Amino acid sequence: MIPLDHYLLLSAILFCIGVAAIVTRRNAIVVLMGIELILNAANLNLIAFSRFDPQKLQGQLFALFVIVVAAAEAAVALAILIKVYSHFQTTELDQINELRG
Repeated sequence: MIPLDHYLLLSAILFCIGVAAIVTRRNAIVVLMGIELILNAANLNLIAFSRFDPQKLQGQLFALFVIVVAAAEAAVALAILIKVYSHFQTTELDQINELRG
């Protein structure tokens, strides 16, 4: 059986990669991918803690809820991104901010 520490370490690594993608990249698609990585790190934590308490499925159910919300968030964000791209002809967040007037 894999110890809880390994799950938490992997989750922390995913979370840090997601935060780094959000902070350092200026492309809107990469920022959305960073958000998804952060949500997946949270899901991994929820499922890992739920695995070590087998009588309660609250962590797994909450992780399922987060997956549904993340799918809806991705769909809405990509729809907004398509609309922004059709208006500004770019997905670079800095250029979109500068073009606003």
